[in-house]
Amino acid sequence: MAYGQKILKGDAYKRAAIKRRHIRIRKKLSGTAERPRLVVTRSNRHIVAQVIDDIKGHTLASASTLDSSVRGGEGDKSAQAKKVGALVAERAKAAGVEAVVFDRGGNQYAGRIAALADAAREAGLKF
Repeated sequence: MAYGQKILKGDAYKRAAIKRRHIRIRKKLSGTAERPRLVVTRSNRHIVAQVIDDIKGHTLASASTLDSSVRGGEGDKSAQAKKVGALVAERAKAAGVEAVVFDRGGNQYAGRIAALADAAREAGLKF
């Protein structure tokens, strides 16, 4: 253990591991104007998806469970993630984006992350 390194337990350790994993993934991923990055951020309650052009630093499209069209909807969190995936794909296509680079944000590609990705693919985004 390095000097000054904090010993984390429980959820703090898990969040730190996700953060480290995301940093490692971000070294390899970058979005361009032709193929922006679809970033998925997950919390215990909500899920957020953004289509980002890393060269300009602009968000081209976004959707989350906090949007009025998704908020308060029926179904479990996976069903809400599917709605968010379809919504972000629809908004990305309206912004002229056809293909993206998928950034799972350090989370495992399972559950809500996979549901969002599958819904975005079905709605027409290519990745």
